[in-house]
Amino acid sequence: MDKQFDVIIVGTGVAGLYGALYYPDDISVLLLSKRELALSNSSFAQGGVAAVLDKNHDNYKLHIADTLIAGKYKNSLSAVEKLVTEGPEDVLKLKDFGVEFDRDKFGRLLATLEGGHSRNRIVHHKDSTGKEIVDKLLKAASEKENITILDNSLVYSLDKSENGFYVGVLRNGENLVFGSSYCVLATGGIGRVYQYTTNSAIATGDGITFAHLLGGKIAHLSRVQFHPTAFDSKTDRERFLISEAVRGEGAILLNCNGERFMFNYDERGELAPRDVVSSAIMQEEKRTGSCSFYLDITHKDAKFLKNRFPMIYNKCLDKNIDITKDKIPIYPCQHYLMGGIAVDLDARTTVDRLYACGECSHTGVHGANRLASNSLLEALVFSRRAALDISNRINKESRKPIGTEPKKQDISGKKLPKGIRTRIREIMQKTYFVNPDLTNIEEAYKEVDNILTDLISAKYEISVDYVEARSLATVAGIILQEIKEGINL
Repeated sequence: MDKQFDVIIVGTGVAGLYGALYYPDDISVLLLSKRELALSNSSFAQGGVAAVLDKNHDNYKLHIADTLIAGKYKNSLSAVEKLVTEGPEDVLKLKDFGVEFDRDKFGRLLATLEGGHSRNRIVHHKDSTGKEIVDKLLKAASEKENITILDNSLVYSLDKSENGFYVGVLRNGENLVFGSSYCVLATGGIGRVYQYTTNSAIATGDGITFAHLLGGKIAHLSRVQFHPTAFDSKTDRERFLISEAVRGEGAILLNCNGERFMFNYDERGELAPRDVVSSAIMQEEKRTGSCSFYLDITHKDAKFLKNRFPMIYNKCLDKNIDITKDKIPIYPCQHYLMGGIAVDLDARTTVDRLYACGECSHTGVHGANRLASNSLLEALVFSRRAALDISNRINKESRKPIGTEPKKQDISGKKLPKGIRTRIREIMQKTYFVNPDLTNIEEAYKEVDNILTDLISAKYEISVDYVEARSLATVAGIILQEIKEGINL
């Protein structure tokens, strides 16, 4: 074994980093990043963090109610209560790590409005809140002596032992095995199972696959959120998001004829929850026969827009769209996962000593549809709870040997055929985009199942391509099986 730690955390998004910072100095932590440290869905998060910080104009009951309404009342109430009541302290704690939120001229935190919220409660750093948080947490974690951080570390196996785990890692051509008493999966979402997504390149559902292979419970994986306003680049697989906050600041949605249409579908108009807006766009597409849609915020002051949304402004400008003068072409796109590895309120999975936090987990907070800007809040609250629970367990138990060390896995084999991941994405895009297409669900499931069977049974070389193809096939199979069996979304 290359080295043993008390805790191994797989993933360096907000959930992985924030949780790592809560372990005492005498608990050794290994943070593994699949690629470069700052590449994660967390870094892509634009809008901000939702939290009740001004109790003169907001309260916990309102935030809880907004979360339940957006989630179609399929949320876990106990998890939502933990999120909303404990979250504000975690948001304020970020200041201790150097995170800077936007403030007014008096130094007060600026809070904006987003779809589904009844109050202005989303604090932000321009339109790159996630990046600001990740960058500052990375700096803080790198300064802690008990935390070891490894980038470009592909986890290819996770094996349970008597008193912990062995983690197989490919790093810079080396085949490594690390041991730990506890393991936390913070591996993010599944966006790459679709042809078009707002997710980062590493979002292939690896953590969910490892938990599934260990027999862990996976819950409601078919609860996939499609964001209504991704930039419609027509060709780019990775599409950048036009944040919910743009609509919160007054942007309106227009169809191909330049007509505002959202109030025809919902009394909340553009500020309806994401699933409602995405569904309305699909209905409007059928009505008009056109897939051309636009977001228009040209009526706002140009200086305000450039200052409030600098990243969106520059990214659109790269596509020859000036948001101060031009309508922004948009279309729904895969964005977020509400299901995942089933966990309790301390982020414990059904596998002993295995925890999961962030987007790969299913806390029950989001129900059937995530309320805007609750994702970073969930990552903060439940990664902290996981760290405190693990620390408490370590302090109560005498440190035991992890177990019989396995032989290093033979990673050699035949090359993976090209096109497997592309085919899975095609199947998912056709079968389950915004609404499930039940006409070919059986055939789609069988094809994905056959792909997975081949990946597991054939002796392929262990590589990034192989691990990601296995993860995508596993995730797609679970989603299609849920839809096929009529599990309530």
